[in-house]
Amino acid sequence: MKGARSIALISLLAQANACIREKNLLERGRTLSRRQAPHAPFPPVLSETESILSNSFDSTSLSEWSHYYTHGLHIAGTNKSQAQWTADRWAENGFTASLAEYIVYLNYPVSNSLTLTYGNGSVFHPKLKEDVLAEDSVTGSPDSAPVFHGYSATGNASAEYVYVGRGQQVDFDRLVALGVPLEGKIALARYGGPFRGLKVKNAQDYGMIGAVIFTDTADDGNVTEANGYAAYPEGPARNPTSAQRGSVQFLSTYPGDPTTPGYPSKEDSPRTDKSPVTPRIPSFPLSWQDAKPLLNALDGHGTNGSEVNRTNWVGALNSTYSTGPAPGAVLSMSNVMRDAITPIWDAIAWINGTNSDETIVIGNHRDAWIVGGAADPNSGSAIMVELSKAFGKLLQTGWKPRRNIVLASWDAEEYGLLGSTEWVEEYIPWLSATTVSYLNIDVGCSGPSPGLSATPELHKVAIETMKKVIWPKNGALNLTMYDVWFEETEGEVGVLGSGSDYTAFLHKGISSLDVGSDQGAGDPIYHYHSNYDTWHWMTTYGDPGFPVHKAVGQYLSLLAYHLADDEVVPFDLPNYTVELKKYFDAVEKTISSTSGSVDLTELTHAIDEFERRAIEIKALEQKALEGEDADLLLVVNHKYRDFQRGFTSQGGFPEREFYQHVAFAPGLDTGYAPVTFPGITEAVEIYKDFDMAQEWVTKTAQGIIRAANIIKP
Repeated sequence: MKGARSIALISLLAQANACIREKNLLERGRTLSRRQAPHAPFPPVLSETESILSNSFDSTSLSEWSHYYTHGLHIAGTNKSQAQWTADRWAENGFTASLAEYIVYLNYPVSNSLTLTYGNGSVFHPKLKEDVLAEDSVTGSPDSAPVFHGYSATGNASAEYVYVGRGQQVDFDRLVALGVPLEGKIALARYGGPFRGLKVKNAQDYGMIGAVIFTDTADDGNVTEANGYAAYPEGPARNPTSAQRGSVQFLSTYPGDPTTPGYPSKEDSPRTDKSPVTPRIPSFPLSWQDAKPLLNALDGHGTNGSEVNRTNWVGALNSTYSTGPAPGAVLSMSNVMRDAITPIWDAIAWINGTNSDETIVIGNHRDAWIVGGAADPNSGSAIMVELSKAFGKLLQTGWKPRRNIVLASWDAEEYGLLGSTEWVEEYIPWLSATTVSYLNIDVGCSGPSPGLSATPELHKVAIETMKKVIWPKNGALNLTMYDVWFEETEGEVGVLGSGSDYTAFLHKGISSLDVGSDQGAGDPIYHYHSNYDTWHWMTTYGDPGFPVHKAVGQYLSLLAYHLADDEVVPFDLPNYTVELKKYFDAVEKTISSTSGSVDLTELTHAIDEFERRAIEIKALEQKALEGEDADLLLVVNHKYRDFQRGFTSQGGFPEREFYQHVAFAPGLDTGYAPVTFPGITEAVEIYKDFDMAQEWVTKTAQGIIRAANIIKP
């Protein structure tokens, strides 16, 4: 995330969460003044086939699919019936469907407890439980999951505690500089910033013996009870007892089953030590209501929060956010988890295309931490069912796609992208040989603000497709998705980091895109990974009437149609050059801010070579279209399909071989947020090793040259 890093990304969200696209802009030296959004033509002009797809989406059906998915527990490994139901719906719409089973390591909560004993002997017992709401029936479901962290360690810890801010490496560095004792203490961390698993990892690495992570209302902008908004269910503000569940796997090292790195998890698969990517200390989440007394007990002890002088250190809970420890103030925590080697189930469906060696994959995960999951992930799940219906309508006309279309409903995404990663690891020979693109939808809707991240060659088709979708926004009747998206992002497509199921595809060199719609400033608070991410919340606050679900589904179906059926794969490779040059400017600025020296000449030459080849392949595409040369078009399409593999040809990054794309990867100390030219950048910023940075200049250049050679006519 942006801060000290010139190559990292500014998050316009208050917090960075898995499954949620980060709205971010590369630091490019431009002003932040608002540009006037050029309105797309209205109403959109659609072809007959596009109209069939668009008109197939029905808000009532989407509400029904959402209701089904959000009224039964579907934590990873517990939801085979939902997997089969999903496959059955897809089959009804003309797809061939089946389940893919993997045998993976998961763990499940048994019990947890937390006690704060003050120096005077008095005791505070946090609830560690979300309130049951009469207005929202599933919050009282007997299947409701407790608040917990997936992959947390079983253990007991009792010690004084220290507030560590957002728990990023720089936060711990600051605490060490201030002389705050860490070893043997328990960490109290605030959500936001780096992935939660890295907060626990950092605490563990500094010798701390436990961690609790809380939600702060400072992340909710103006929509808080303190500002006069009623809390859910009476109003749009955060319910005080809501707590953010989630995985604490060390995602930036590698995703997937921690016991089978690099190969699929089957019954007889060899298992390895999981400790490189899972914590050895216990952790669990807290609501802001539970956390406030813990923060207040530190007031006046250690360094005052304002004097710590770290970004987003002080929150909004009427505390000084002092570091502590407070003499005699002791946290006693117990966390008991049940380990399991257990099945998970991906639902997979497909339509064969006329070109069997070209494929697009469209995916969404199905598992959730709670009974609901109305936004994450089941807004996307509902959209995927409706998308299958839309393509089913096309099939009924006699249409057949030019390229294979695969639908995927992934299991165990929440624990660490297990379902998608294991499937990619099993089918990588076929995927590498045929896959043109992977399209991901996760949180299809948690609010009315469209979000988009993609590899650069997809930017143009992704943006142009937005102009074909009418977008519901504050009662406006004449806006397209493009109009709303441009106004909120100034036309910047996000860079892919990690945190959702595109990750395994991207780092095997497959063009990827992630789309959905999120909460914007002033919108009702989305209770991410909380027991209040429910159908009732969605129908009352998130998307009443499901118009945003409908618009996102229309967009995804139109985009998938063009990628699957256009005569030429609709990639814009010259735009890749544009983005590579921006990444170059950023890494050059990073290096110039240090006292070290790195020669970027090889990288400059490689980008220039890619630019030449991208122009040539675009000219070849035009020649093939003008001459109606089917053989030449096939050559172009296969080069478009394959070129991204070049960026992953140099092996993985130091200490995390899974991540292989030389242009972008999740940050080692962010877990989600992307870093561009990561091999070079992190050698400079994290390892402080300029010889390593020079080595990665060569490797990055070689990856770009490899991609350029693939598209060479």
